[in-house]
Amino acid sequence: MARGTAASKAPKVVGPRLSPVRLEELRDDPSPDFQPGERYDGVRYSRASADGLELAGTDFAECEFQGVSFNETQLRGASFRDCILGEVYAPVFMAARSTLRDVEIGNPRWGSAELYESGWQSVRIDGGKLDYVNLRGSKLTDVQISDCIISELDLGSCAATRVALKNCTIGTLDVAGARLKDFDIRGTDFRVISGLESLSGLVIDDYQLGLMAPLMASHLGVVVA
Repeated sequence: MARGTAASKAPKVVGPRLSPVRLEELRDDPSPDFQPGERYDGVRYSRASADGLELAGTDFAECEFQGVSFNETQLRGASFRDCILGEVYAPVFMAARSTLRDVEIGNPRWGSAELYESGWQSVRIDGGKLDYVNLRGSKLTDVQISDCIISELDLGSCAATRVALKNCTIGTLDVAGARLKDFDIRGTDFRVISGLESLSGLVIDDYQLGLMAPLMASHLGVVVA
C-alpha cells in the first residue's frame, strides 16, 4: 500500500468539549443554612462548612464554592450545574448518583470519593490530590482532569466519551467493563491498569505502550523469553 494513504493515518482523537463557567452578580452567604432537597442559585460560599449535613437531592446552580468543607456530607443525588468549586475539602466525599454539568473544580482535596453511578458532562478538574475516586457505573462525557495526583481511579463499568487525563499521576486505573471512546491518557503516569479487556477506545503514547506491554503479555498468556 502506498505511503501517505488515508488507510495509513492514525484515527483522529476528539478531545473534551468544555463549556467555560462564567458567574456574574453572585451574592455572598457567609453563614449558609443548607437544607436537603433545596435549590440554591447564584450564591458564593467562602470557607464555609457543610460537614456531616444531609443534603441528598440538593440542587446548586450558578454557585461558587471556595474552600468549602464537605466532609461526610451526604450529597447523594445532588446536582451541580454551572458551578465553580475551588479547594473543596473532604476526607470522605459522598456524592453517589450526583449530576455535574458545566462544572470547574480547582485543587480539590478528597480522600475517599464515592461518586458511583454519577453523570458528568463538561467537567474540568485542575490540580489537587485525590486518594480513591469511585466512579463505577457513571456516565462521563467531555471531562478533563489535569495536573492531578490520584492514588486509585475506579472507572469500572463506566461509559466515558471524550475524556482526557493530562499530566496526571495515577497509582491504579481500573477500567474493567468500561465502554471508552476518545479516552486520552497521553502524558499521564500510572503504575497499574486493571481491565485490559476493556481498553478499546483508549488513547496512549509510545512510552505508555512500552509500560503496558508486560501487562498485555501477561493478560494474553504470552511468555517473553
